[in-house]
Amino acid sequence: MYDIAIIGGGPAGVSAAINAKILNQSYIWLASRPTSKKVERAELIKNYPGLPNVTGEQLAWAFLHHAESMGIEMTNAVVTGVYETGGKFTLLAGDRDFDAKTVILCLGVEASKPLEGEEEFLGRGISYCATCDGMLYRGKNIAVVCTDKRFEHEIEYLCSIAGTCCVFPLYRGCEIKPQNAKIILKAPVKFEGDTRVKRVVLKDGALDVDGVFILKPAISPATLVHGLRVEEGHIAADRKCATNIPGIFAAGDCTGRPYQYVKAAGEGNVAVHSAVEYIANLK
Repeated sequence: MYDIAIIGGGPAGVSAAINAKILNQSYIWLASRPTSKKVERAELIKNYPGLPNVTGEQLAWAFLHHAESMGIEMTNAVVTGVYETGGKFTLLAGDRDFDAKTVILCLGVEASKPLEGEEEFLGRGISYCATCDGMLYRGKNIAVVCTDKRFEHEIEYLCSIAGTCCVFPLYRGCEIKPQNAKIILKAPVKFEGDTRVKRVVLKDGALDVDGVFILKPAISPATLVHGLRVEEGHIAADRKCATNIPGIFAAGDCTGRPYQYVKAAGEGNVAVHSAVEYIANLK
């Protein structure tokens, strides 16, 4: 079991991983990519101390170089659930799970809101994890909503199990080739059903399904952690980055404005120190 589990690869996550290493904590750093797209695509950053007029690409490289120089490794994974289990937290990521005494959420801000019905039917026909739930739909008709090309291997895995697989690629350049895959270049509007999801609704019709998989790099905080208090789309956290759930901390854009890299890095530092203090009190 780790002392600290860090979720997220942006400035807050990098800062948290660096400080967990410095404070000699056992930790695992989980993220779907080594740095955030938001950082990489920034044209010019003028307010990061010590790095005047740095580009996003340069800042992302500096983050990675700093972590690598300290021997810090990131585990590439999309965490789909955080559960409190007997005095510890269990994080689910695909077919793997990790246990930790504390969790630091560095989730950034979701670019899009969940679709209507997405959270309602989560666990009732809607899943975020292909390897966790794919076998439940052997030979059945499923829909896959995918927001990023790097998850195409998961779509192909689902196609190998399902009877038919209707794929909604919300990105350019889809290269899915299995014969039972039907590519639909339209965006779903909502999900409908009764006790379970039954339909994917489009602007011009609906598609009957047995299940839906939504593959995306980020999951809303309230969905990720049951009972987590969220206010106006942001995780509610105090000055110590503590949330309403003891042992879970939050840092970066997910805690609210201003959306600044330097603010995120600072909160990542604060969150680790708060986690260490929490662990000390447990002892």
